[in-house]
This record gives sequence, C-alpha cells and structure tokens, in this order.
Amino acid sequence: MLFSSVYPLYIQKAERKGRTKAEVDTIICWLTGYDADALQAQIDRKSDFETFFAEAPSLNANASKITGVICGHRIEDIEDKLVQQVRYLDKLIDELAKGKAMAKILRS
Repeated sequence: MLFSSVYPLYIQKAERKGRTKAEVDTIICWLTGYDADALQAQIDRKSDFETFFAEAPSLNANASKITGVICGHRIEDIEDKLVQQVRYLDKLIDELAKGKAMAKILRS
C-alpha cells in the first residue's frame, strides 16, 4: 500500500474534525523523524509504507508509549514491526481527529 495514497486520507480525516494538515504533518514527522522536505519527497516518490518506514530517519523513542486498540488489535501486541508502525500512525491520526491535545498525542 502506498503511503502517498493514504496520506490525503489522513488529512481529510483530520480536516473533517476541524484539525489541520500542519498537525498531521507534525505527527508524522514526530513519529518518523522526517522533516517537512523529506516527508514531501516520500509523498512525491509515491513510497509504499515499507519504504516510508525503512527510510525514516528514526522512529521516535516514545512510540512505544502509543497503546490501545486499533482495528480490533492491541497496538502493543502486534508482532510485525511494519504493521505496528503503520498502526502507530493510524492511532495518532485517530487521536488528532478525536480532538486530543497535541501535547498528549506527541506523548510529551
């Protein structure tokens, strides 16, 4: 699955709930270590999720604090690292759409 095809859906989900593209980008950059230019480069290259996470500068050290259920599965119990990383991102976007404060979403 292409990250670049899911990215606009993340933005749509956030904007429907009164949040912004900038907040979505902040979350993605916080999780992956990409800066804005590198994130845009991944989108322009139409990277799939495997490449997107493999080339990420560094997964945030606090990513393991992202817990809960997404799509019926406990994030912390997912054994496949790539699936877990995608679900981390899904969970963060869900929290944004539910109106959670950015400080809490970014586990700071």
